[in-house]
This record gives sequence, structure tokens and C-alpha cells, in this order.
Amino acid sequence: MDRLLNVMTGFSILLLGLVLLSVRRAHIRVEYSVSWLAAAIVLLVLSRWGVLLDRIAGALGLGDATLAFLVVTGALFVLVLYRSSMVISSLKDANIALTQRLAILEFRIESHEEAETPGR
Repeated sequence: MDRLLNVMTGFSILLLGLVLLSVRRAHIRVEYSVSWLAAAIVLLVLSRWGVLLDRIAGALGLGDATLAFLVVTGALFVLVLYRSSMVISSLKDANIALTQRLAILEFRIESHEEAETPGR
């Protein structure tokens, strides 16, 4: 158990550093990095606070704190991925609307040019 928690501590610190570096270099926007930072902090707290992990295992009806840690970690990343899917869906819808507006504007410009050009 201690080895897993130490590995997860290292992983959460690495994730924190990676997200902060990505924000600094403008590879990820701040509003999208918040959920990843929160996930990394939750992992760090759970991997260092064994009593909390034992309480979570008891509340979930699991006999092993390691299993509780894995369940919480899995649920946490499912939530982060769900939020990312929502953002991607919203961006896709906005992209479709923008493409449609562009097509309408191009049609109007072409119609206007044809109306101004005599003999066509």
C-alpha cells in the first residue's frame, strides 16, 4: 500500500507540474486546467492522508484502502474526462454555427458582386 501511495504522490506532483507548465506556455487555457489541477490535488491529498483514505473505504463498504483509492481515482478522472467532453461538444457546436454563418456571408458577398457586375 505504501509503495502505491508513494507512486501516486509522485504522479500527482508530476501532473501538477505538467499542468502548470502547460498553462505557463499557453498550451492549455486556465479555465480548462482547473479540473486537472483539482484532480492532481485530490490525488496528492489522498495519497498522503491515510486516515481519510480509510474513512472513504469504510464509507464505500470496501475492506481495502487501496481499492478505495483506485475507485476514487477512477471516478475522479471519469469526471475530468466528462467535463472535457462537454467542452469539446460545445466547441464543435460553435464551430458548426460559425461555418454556417461564414457560408451565408460568402453567399451574400457573391450575390452582391454579381448584382454590381453588369453583363454577366
